[in-house]
Amino acid sequence: MDIDVRGPRFGAAVTTAVLAAVLITGSVWLLAWQTLSFALGATGGVGRSPYGWLFRKAVRPRIGPPTEFESPEPPRFAQAVGLVFALIGLVGYAWGPLWLGQAAIGCALAAAFLNAAFGYCLGCEMFLLVRRLTARAE
Repeated sequence: MDIDVRGPRFGAAVTTAVLAAVLITGSVWLLAWQTLSFALGATGGVGRSPYGWLFRKAVRPRIGPPTEFESPEPPRFAQAVGLVFALIGLVGYAWGPLWLGQAAIGCALAAAFLNAAFGYCLGCEMFLLVRRLTARAE
């Protein structure tokens, strides 16, 4: 079943704010929260992440029914990519080197910002590229 395109974009906006706060404060706990959110989105789909739940319960009823839909697989893959960067960030922030954590979170922040501000999902584009390449190889 396809999903409302506004949901992942809302999640990306919240993720942008959380990751910016991580870079500003250096909070390992806030980064752990974001890592958990990515893990839930990667394993259960974006609708099962905390930000997906917040969108569904608090935002969507106020903005009306969706007019555009998308397949859930690309955003789910994007959550998995975010999870990898967040895990690398956790290692850097918790055990060092700090620059590793900052670089990983900076990359994740850039990707989240692109999705939130412009609707361009890097993780989704990676998923579609891999799908095209594997289909061509068959």
